This record gives sequence, structure tokens and C-alpha cells, in this order.
Amino acid sequence: MTAHLPAATDARPDPSPHTYWTRLFRKRIHAMLAQLQGCELVLHEAGEVRRFGVPATNQETLRVQVHIHDPAFYRHVAQNGSVGVGEAYMSALWDADDLTALVRIFVQNRDLLDAMEGGVASLGSALLRVFGALRRNTLKGSKRNISEHYDLGNDFFRLFLDQNLMYSSAIFKHRDESLDVAATRKLDRICKKLDLKPGMHVVEIGTGWGGFALHAAGRYGARVTTTTISDEQYALAIQRVQEAGLTDRVTVLKQDYRLLTGQFDRLVSIEMIEAIGHQYLETYFKQCERLLKPDGLAVIQAITIEDHRYRQALGAVDFIKRYIFPGSFIPSISAMIGAMQQVSDLKLYQLEDFGTSYAETLRQWHARYLDQLDAVRAQGYSTRFQRMWRWYLAYCEGGFLERSIGVVQMLLVRPGARRVAYLPDLDPQL
Repeated sequence: MTAHLPAATDARPDPSPHTYWTRLFRKRIHAMLAQLQGCELVLHEAGEVRRFGVPATNQETLRVQVHIHDPAFYRHVAQNGSVGVGEAYMSALWDADDLTALVRIFVQNRDLLDAMEGGVASLGSALLRVFGALRRNTLKGSKRNISEHYDLGNDFFRLFLDQNLMYSSAIFKHRDESLDVAATRKLDRICKKLDLKPGMHVVEIGTGWGGFALHAAGRYGARVTTTTISDEQYALAIQRVQEAGLTDRVTVLKQDYRLLTGQFDRLVSIEMIEAIGHQYLETYFKQCERLLKPDGLAVIQAITIEDHRYRQALGAVDFIKRYIFPGSFIPSISAMIGAMQQVSDLKLYQLEDFGTSYAETLRQWHARYLDQLDAVRAQGYSTRFQRMWRWYLAYCEGGFLERSIGVVQMLLVRPGARRVAYLPDLDPQL
């Protein structure tokens, strides 16, 4: 995603003067940047231009122009590491012509990214871990954590999501495809994997704004019981069901998934598992088993992290956990399967990874968001908030492009399921 650098006429507070500490931090950070590989990073600061990085010889060379507007940037990075980079961006202390490429550079140079978290930043990391420990997903804590993100306002999310209001990865055939087409393909993919038939009763953990429930009921004739604990999502989902004339097929609940009762033919949960917290993985899969009939099928769509980085990530609070999704985590595939096998009779039938499609989803969200910045401002969101979301979208896109995070759909079956061997041919994707 190419960023638009602020015009020279943009109002900006006078930069703070260099201090002994900012000069020290600047020297340390420049020494780290000098070790960058596979890229060209050009740093502009106070009329001075410095170049860092060694171009790649066997792959694409990422090139980024970074403008430092205030020496306080170095203090933020030194004190809070990668979280500090995002905080400094939120405060307009720096800009780049390509935020996503910058994220990719540091993912490719992960040893330097890890080093950034050391020194003084380790103290900041300790404080962030305390923040994370206070955001556990108890019944009360989950409500608070979900509300902080999803209750920002439905009108805000409408600005950049697809027509189905799906806040999860679409599945693209090619980069030029529209977000609406790719998002609908994702919904059809889930329904086909479930072998969904008219009259089947589906339970959905995590309603969103009702996109899946409306699709499954309207196009496949299913009955859907779906639940959310977001007040904003609940209100709009109810409204959309009524407007679609599907109140006889779709029931929207405002209830924690742990309190759901009954048994259903099918279960769906689309990128909700990230909100439950590591401590509740076994609880989540045990509840999935309880909610499914003995011959039931489930599709879980989840963002994933590499197995070897899972434990380290659990102990850290990154920019996403601090500012976007408090209380969240990213599971690894082995962590999910291990928890599932430990407490339930669910079996993994099929797994599909489509992380590059998530990168394209995020690219299109970001482009739409930029096109709607005037509307974001009109809704009353501050410049700091606007920049926070720009960094969040670029941060995630870069992670998916570099495959440090992925997204999967897992088709799960209970022992009595006799799913035919045939699964719908998977369309080619990005």
C-alpha cells in the first residue's frame, strides 16, 4: 500500500529538539538499520538523507522512503520497540511512502526486529505484558474487549468493508477481482465444505454483522442461530435480517459462546477464535463438540501464526493487542488441533490456507479506507485514530505477504459424520 506523504503545507507541531537520549537512541537505531538485508531504505531527516540496506540478489528488492519529522521518534522506538514504531506513526512523528513494504522489510529481517525489543524496550515490553494480563477473556472481560473494537460504530466499518460486511479474509482468484466477488466466494466456499442443505440448522459463533447468516439462509435455505457479544453488531445484524425478510430462518443472539445450548447440524466460526484467548482454546473446542450433533460438520476460519513462534508471541503484547484487539491472540495450527484433540472427538477433515488472499483483502480495505478519510473525519475520529488504522492495516498486510501469519479454513467432523469424499474443487487463488 503506497502512502501519501503529508504536503508541505500540512499543519504540524514544531519538532522537539534533540536531547542526549534521543541522540543516543538515534545512533543505536541507525546502527541496526545498517544491518538491513534485501532492501533499500532511504531515511530523510532535517534535510539529511541516509541510505540503509543491501539490495536483494535473488528476489524483489523492497524500496521505501521514510521521513522522520521529530526526534521523539527515536525515543518511542527505543522505549517500546515495534509497538513504539506504531505509536510514533500515530503521533505523526514519521511517514513512509509505502507502509506495507516497510513492514515487510522488518519481517524479512526478523533478527533486527527481535533486537529492537531489547535494551530499554524490554522495560516497555514488561509493562505491556501487564496490560495484556489484565485483558483476560472471562465472561466479563470478553464483553469489554470485544466492545472496544467492534463497537467503534457500524458506519465506520461500512466505509471499507464489502457489501456483505464481512470483516474477515475474502478468497481471491486474482488481484484485479473485486472485494465483493471475493468475499462472496469465501461464503460459498464455507457452505459447500459444510455440504449445506435446505432446512439444516447451523450455529454460528461470532455473528459479525450477519453476513454469513444471511448468505446461508438466503442462498442455501438453512436455518441459522448466530451469536455476538457486540452491541453494535447485534443491533445491525437484527436490522439486516428483518430487512432481508429472513426472521423465520435466522435467530440472532447476544450471548457468550460458552453459554450456548442445543445441538446443531453444522457449526461455523469465522475469525472469532482469535478473540477467545489461549487459555480458552480447550473450552472453545469442547463447546464446538457439545453444539454439534454426532454426525455434525464444522468450519473454523482462523488467522494463524507459525508454530515455532507461537509460545513467544503468547508472551508478548504487540501493536495489535495494545491498540486494536485487546485480549486477542493468534493461534498456531498445532495449538488448535492439539486443544481440539485433548478435549473433544472432533477430527480434522480438510485444511486450506489462503494467506495471500488476506493480503489482498487488506490491500483493498486500506485503499477503500483512504478513499473515505473525509468520511472518517466527519464521523469524529481523530487524526491519531486515523493513523492508527492506517498502520494496523499495513502492518497486517505486510505480515500476510511475508507469510509470518496465515489464514486457514479447517473442516472438522464428529465421528458420526459420513461426509462424502468429494469436496468442491477449490478455485485457484492468489
